[in-house]
Amino acid sequence: MSRIGKQPITLPSGTQFAAMDTHYQLTGSKGVLTVPMFDGVAVAQEGETLVVSATSDETRNFQGLARTLLANAVTGVSTGWTRSLELHGVGMRASMAGSSLNLSLGFSHPVVVDPLEGITFTIQKNVITISGIDKQLVGETAAKIRSLRKPEPYKGKGIRYSDEYVRRKAGKTGKAAK
Repeated sequence: MSRIGKQPITLPSGTQFAAMDTHYQLTGSKGVLTVPMFDGVAVAQEGETLVVSATSDETRNFQGLARTLLANAVTGVSTGWTRSLELHGVGMRASMAGSSLNLSLGFSHPVVVDPLEGITFTIQKNVITISGIDKQLVGETAAKIRSLRKPEPYKGKGIRYSDEYVRRKAGKTGKAAK
């Protein structure tokens, strides 16, 4: 049995849960999210909690997945998700042009990143904050921006997550004098 799947999900105040034909719908102060239904997984609302259970032994594989997707959706519609990226290096800058993100990353041209629906960017000095209600979309957007200029191991220049540690390598050594 899944240990994660057994844990109940607490619904914050102002969050509503509804079961549709093919998906579950969660509504909160930040917006509306849908989570797909899995065959053989039942979700029951007991007061202010959601309980996920597998209906048979063959489908218990999806119990933990369904519970995690529902918990992420509950957090998204109530508080939202954020991911922070830091720019390290000389000449690396970020600015906003409307809702788009303009990045100067040392290329011969600026890089413009348009936000997907439900994603917002904020910039403070060299920190880009990506926020939204869908955890998967926030993480995917952050990964795409990071992939534009990954941190390199010699000087540490590039775009990195704010909680990421970049392991540094030693550079070249000079020729020994005779």
